[in-house]
Amino acid sequence: MKTTPVKAASGGTRRLHPVPLELVDGSRIGVVGGGPAGSFFTFFLLTMAESIGLELAVDVYEPRFFCHRGPAGCNHCGGIVSESLVQMLAAEGINLPPTVVQQGIDSYVLHTDQGEVRIRAPRDEKRIAAVYRGNGPRESEPIDIVGFDRHLLDLATGSGVTVVRKLVRELSWRDRRPRVTSTDGSSEDYDLVVIAAGVNSQLLTLFRDATPGFQAPTTQRTFICEFRLGADTVREWFGPSMHVFLLDLPRLEFAAIIPKGDFVTLCLLGHNLDDPLVESFFDSPEFRRCFPGSVVPRPACHCYPRINVGAAVRPFADRMVCVGDSGVARLYKDGIGSAYRTAKAAARAAVFHGISADDFERHFWPACRSLDRDNSIAKVIFGITHLIQRSRVLRRGVVRMTAREQARTGAPGPMSSILWDTFTGSAPYRDVMLRALSPGFPVTLLWNVIAGNLSPGSTRQEPEPTDGR
Repeated sequence: MKTTPVKAASGGTRRLHPVPLELVDGSRIGVVGGGPAGSFFTFFLLTMAESIGLELAVDVYEPRFFCHRGPAGCNHCGGIVSESLVQMLAAEGINLPPTVVQQGIDSYVLHTDQGEVRIRAPRDEKRIAAVYRGNGPRESEPIDIVGFDRHLLDLATGSGVTVVRKLVRELSWRDRRPRVTSTDGSSEDYDLVVIAAGVNSQLLTLFRDATPGFQAPTTQRTFICEFRLGADTVREWFGPSMHVFLLDLPRLEFAAIIPKGDFVTLCLLGHNLDDPLVESFFDSPEFRRCFPGSVVPRPACHCYPRINVGAAVRPFADRMVCVGDSGVARLYKDGIGSAYRTAKAAARAAVFHGISADDFERHFWPACRSLDRDNSIAKVIFGITHLIQRSRVLRRGVVRMTAREQARTGAPGPMSSILWDTFTGSAPYRDVMLRALSPGFPVTLLWNVIAGNLSPGSTRQEPEPTDGR
């Protein structure tokens, strides 16, 4: 039997109490947050527990129904499910129905001041899914869709999970077990509490107060907004493509437009992102040309959410663990995929090993550390991307090389595949870096930089037409 050290109330010496730090029949688990991380955790927890005949009781604290339009159902996300995650979910038996997927993405268009180029999916398959996290943006019409978060939570509740529609205001301890207190004053004690609320929640402060040694993730401000254009206009002007921008704007790191039914979603990342940076991007000719008449419409809604850009320190303790971006997430991309990976690792640790801090450190944290190490490589990749954004000479070479690859049939060229996986998050950053360091790639890129700048017109490629453009 595992034991846990407990400090005497008087502050004296520590003694060991024979309290089991493992899940047994009838154990109660509280999951705070019903977004992807919380739903993935409960799905895997109950699936794994069933495989060994373990009966558990799970409560998910989530006040939102994810069936409201606008902020009430929003989860502050661009809503892209990467190609690799679509495949992994299918292997787990989690399929995304048409009511969840708003748009299949089969290409993306790279916009620069040196031209535009459309990059096809490596296998010519519509594997990337654009989804709503709630029931659509503010000002949208009531539509017959199921948001991604609601779909996952429905899968969890179908396994016997109880959804508690309350906000959590406090995490504390009672008889060496975590206690969850809601804003209505009610409290419940659990054998394990899982924090899956994300970095835009105040719950990380509660977790820090309850678990000394925890430090919250480093975050960065982003900008997300929705433009209502109508389905016909979205089809004509954006098609089944994500639109990515490499522009020489101070402090801008990444920008993308994602089509979704009647709307398109704009995501901006930047250093000290603020209103002036957003306005300078809105004024750029490359962005304005994406809209009819080069007129950018008024956003239907917008927000400045924060994202995880640096892993938390020790996001686990006896009987407590953080999953999703409460702990670690892939840098800039595939946040839903990070939720999947960390939630599955935490569930496996809890079911097959135990729920002590040591169990989570041994069997959960390695998966998080792997993501964090890959993010170190990502910082180098995005540093190089930043150099390309700042250099017209390099931009010409990249656009020329990509356009020439896309003009050929067959397997995608190295630049196309590197850009695809960098901007969509469909492969680990380590794989992207290895391809960039492969023999021949730097030489080919250098040749295209030279040729593109000797003949600047050769870099331009008009994107293939969409349905009506």
